[in-house]
Amino acid sequence: MSFNYKFEKIMQLREREKEESENVFREAQSQFETEANKLYELLKKKEDLIAVQEQKMKSGFSVLDIQHYQQFISNLEKLIDQQQRVVVTARGRMQWCEQQLKEKNIEVKKYSKIQANELTHYRKWAASEEAKQMDELSSIQFMNRKIR
Repeated sequence: MSFNYKFEKIMQLREREKEESENVFREAQSQFETEANKLYELLKKKEDLIAVQEQKMKSGFSVLDIQHYQQFISNLEKLIDQQQRVVVTARGRMQWCEQQLKEKNIEVKKYSKIQANELTHYRKWAASEEAKQMDELSSIQFMNRKIR
């Protein structure tokens, strides 16, 4: 007689859900990293632009060029603000996906623990049944010896 876990199909379903959650989490994590890198690049570009502007200010700079740089920096700051909102949203989604993954892991662990407990009980029962059968066989052999 072999061990049959009564929640096997449910456990398989939970494991598939966990794998799907892992994939969604990895995707969300990747999206967050992409958006964070875009934000980093924008901030770096702004920093470099300010450094160039300061360098040109030291060597002489026309008012028109100053206005162009200020306009460009202003537009860059708007892009940075927008990208920061995108990053916050991506971080929120990633954290939500991580929470879902943790919940799925807990579900799988619950069913694994139940399976382990049931397997332990089954093995004890099987050992007990085997011992009963051995006792019964011993009794039969003993009776057969007495009869002969």
